[in-house]
Amino acid sequence: MSMNHKKRKKRIVFFGDSITEQGMRYGGYIKVLQQMLVNAGIEEDYELAGAGISGDKIYDLYLRMAEDVLSKGADIVVIFVGINDVEHKFSTLTGTDITRFEAFYIAIIDKLLSVGIKVVLCTPAVIGEHAMFATKEDEEIELYSGVIRELALKYELPLVDLRKAFVDYNLVNNVEFKEQGILTTDKVHLNDRGNQLVAEEMWKVLKDVKLK
Repeated sequence: MSMNHKKRKKRIVFFGDSITEQGMRYGGYIKVLQQMLVNAGIEEDYELAGAGISGDKIYDLYLRMAEDVLSKGADIVVIFVGINDVEHKFSTLTGTDITRFEAFYIAIIDKLLSVGIKVVLCTPAVIGEHAMFATKEDEEIELYSGVIRELALKYELPLVDLRKAFVDYNLVNNVEFKEQGILTTDKVHLNDRGNQLVAEEMWKVLKDVKLK
């Protein structure tokens, strides 16, 4: 065996919306993950790529999957979507019905698995941080997160339950029931602490994903 044989890096593609688009910027959750790999001395084992586009919903991901994921040689795809599917139901009336959301989500999972890509699911986190389920958006995010949790069980896929992590964090740390500023800058997009929490929660799951 050649001594200069180099172990192939695991290519992880983060597939999502503006939260993931911002995740590739300085301080973003993907950049935090990269630094965590450096700190652990395993940065040579992984290659991280962002495939996030602002405003995207589940069917947008489905439509650009071939170009933005399949053509990139991904070993692992982290699907992190759902906020726009819910929020746009209230703001622009262009959100995604929950049955349609599940159908497109299944179509993405089936396609990725069919070509041998490992899939990691994430629940959407928050639209407002007060964590008391006082709004219609909160109720809807819980329903959509429930769909994703059920798909993780059905397909036996790893799950990063960001919804639970954010709610739990806010229950402890958001004693004034603020709408934003705890983990987000604007009720949705991540501040430094939010990016750190997402990176930590993702790494707990990603470190155990084995490639064949």
